[in-house]
Amino acid sequence: MGLLLSIFIGFLASLIGGLYLLGVFRRRQPGEPPLDKGLIPWLGHVLKFRRNTLKFIERMKQKHGDVFTVQLGGFYITFLQDPLSFGTFVKESREKLDFNKFARFLVHRVFGYEAEEDEHHNLQVSSNKNLKGDGLKVLTQAMMANLQNLMLHRIDGAADKSTWIEDGLFMYSYNILFRAGYLSLYGNTPPESEGSEERSKEKDRAESEALFSEFRKYDQLFPNLTYGVLTPRQRLEAKRLMELLWNVLSMQKMRLKDNISRWIRDMQQFRNEKGMKESMTDRYMFVLLFASQGNTGPASFWLLFFLMKHPEAMAAVKEEVDRVVKESGQEVRLGGPLVNLTHEMLMKTPILDSALEESLRLSVAPLLSRAVLQDMTLKMADGREYFIRKGDRMAMFPYSAVQMDPEIHSDPCSFKYDRFLNPDGSKKTHFYKQGKKVKYYNMPWGAGVSMCPGRFFASNEMKQFIFLMFIYFEFELKNPDEIPEIDNRRLGFGSMQPVRDVPFRYRLRD
Repeated sequence: MGLLLSIFIGFLASLIGGLYLLGVFRRRQPGEPPLDKGLIPWLGHVLKFRRNTLKFIERMKQKHGDVFTVQLGGFYITFLQDPLSFGTFVKESREKLDFNKFARFLVHRVFGYEAEEDEHHNLQVSSNKNLKGDGLKVLTQAMMANLQNLMLHRIDGAADKSTWIEDGLFMYSYNILFRAGYLSLYGNTPPESEGSEERSKEKDRAESEALFSEFRKYDQLFPNLTYGVLTPRQRLEAKRLMELLWNVLSMQKMRLKDNISRWIRDMQQFRNEKGMKESMTDRYMFVLLFASQGNTGPASFWLLFFLMKHPEAMAAVKEEVDRVVKESGQEVRLGGPLVNLTHEMLMKTPILDSALEESLRLSVAPLLSRAVLQDMTLKMADGREYFIRKGDRMAMFPYSAVQMDPEIHSDPCSFKYDRFLNPDGSKKTHFYKQGKKVKYYNMPWGAGVSMCPGRFFASNEMKQFIFLMFIYFEFELKNPDEIPEIDNRRLGFGSMQPVRDVPFRYRLRD
């Protein structure tokens, strides 16, 4: 009898413990945000959240207001969706809200990399040194040379320069930006190893094409990989692709390259000085490749797409591009020297800058997340206060809270290329909600400690791509009235991607 009672008590304790872990007993306490656990223990709302993040968050906001806590796959996440209160989230101390803990967990799951404790700080330091200022000027020149190699290598040999080439706009943009960015950061084939500069450029084109093909396969697995819901077959494929990409980006392979960026060299040197194994540094090179090139190509697709859909925007940007080239003293002519697009030239494009920011507003939807390390009080701009529990997470989804808010951005679903321009041509930075100025009025790059450290380089990459398209090519959509369907699996991960590609055609200008 005593043995049976012990077994029963042990079973009951395990059952209660399991139910506790599943969140069955959690209740909203006084002062806490509204709690919505969903109907499925532990999983909560995660299936609906994954299916369409935007619709889920909008539905929760309509139901509970602009602060609410939901259960998602074993985590309790409090969403803050009041843009006037975003400063509380962005500026809160790392002792209370920590980005690094979540980031280290994610890079290990997705890239197989075991991050160091001070990883993010060192990335920020190196990025500020090498992806801004003089370092950015060097990278801009490297990017220019690689874009010319990829986009214009057939410019003199084309038999019929008036022939239209048909392609998918998304894959064309993603392919070009990824490959040029990769070559600019990770280096080129030395001419000495191939016997001539032209052969080394040819090898760069071939190797970067092969790399993009494999990277794209991994990119398509990325949402399921992040959520940890790969099928057995997908898991095997992800493992194969990771190992292949670690090898391509390995220290051993990169010792054979020329023109490796200072940013990449710094990252390698730092890990070498800390005694990190080369195999783990190889994995970090993959992290940097994905972080730097995983969103730029898709974002460039949307910019080019929106410009082609809006003739007045197309004309305004084309006029500005032509003016900047002319003021530089250069001339665009077949058979002549290629235009050298410098960093200084890219700083003279307020119309293109506004069009780019507007495109990012419409097409980039990051989910900003932090781990709650201490019990804390969330103070809202209107005076409300909410108690947030240690061990939970906090998040913002600025795409719905800010970027698509009709009070902040009138007619938010429309592309207005001059939305971020004042009448005098200067950058517009004053936007309002409820009569109050909104500090965080557009957040495609994130904010605070998680703001993209490579945003200046990424912006230059996209602008250089647009410049070359306008300077050297004619291009048009094959189905001008078509509106691409969004792949909802990408919501929360940065640049949106279309479910199906958008057909377009292009040819060299006369």
